[in-house]
Amino acid sequence: MQKIKTHKASAKRFSLTKSGKVKMNHSQHRHNLGLKTAKRKRSLRTGTYLSESMAPTIKTLIQKF
Repeated sequence: MQKIKTHKASAKRFSLTKSGKVKMNHSQHRHNLGLKTAKRKRSLRTGTYLSESMAPTIKTLIQKF
């Protein structure tokens, strides 16, 4: 049986924690920052975890086997 290749675009955007959660950064923080409030930009700066329903899909894309 063939191995599944790592999806490189997803591997650059997501990472796995020790407990198996998928860690990601927020989007919408590259341009048009003058239109966004300071509170919104501050919250976009922090990372977050992917939802439990989407996590298995991303885990298969970024697996390191």
